[in-house]
Amino acid sequence: MTTKETHAGGCLCGEVRYEISGSSVWSAICYCESCTRAAGAPATAWAGFDRSKFRLLKGNIEIYESSPGVLRGFCRHCGTSLTYQKNPKVLEGAMDDVYVATRTLDDPSAYPPDEHVHYGERVSWFNVDDELPHYDEVSAEHAHRSLAFIRNKEEG
Repeated sequence: MTTKETHAGGCLCGEVRYEISGSSVWSAICYCESCTRAAGAPATAWAGFDRSKFRLLKGNIEIYESSPGVLRGFCRHCGTSLTYQKNPKVLEGAMDDVYVATRTLDDPSAYPPDEHVHYGERVSWFNVDDELPHYDEVSAEHAHRSLAFIRNKEEG
């Protein structure tokens, strides 16, 4: 987490630019199948912010609903995975947060990860041995932000 007022970021081609401000609500490296397939990578780092702290500066973010209530944002020109959101109108208990793919920030070191999540889903040949906590799912502290603990309102 950082205390600097604002940080900018964007996609590979420069068509989309955004700005986030303040401290992140959660920053993690995710190994779940959904995130890694969407990014085409063995892991994806995310930094989350209250929606009011995210501002689109240039272009449009295309949205793909990867599962009910889960919205993944990307650049329609270059395909860069940019954002991840859970729709609180569809998913009971979802927070109104916007997560940005940390590597799309101009300064990705501004929001280092706090933990590894869904580490149990990682591909077998990818192991990370660092000092951060590794969770097969998510930490108890952040479980309320995880899709695994949020119910689809239509399913009841």
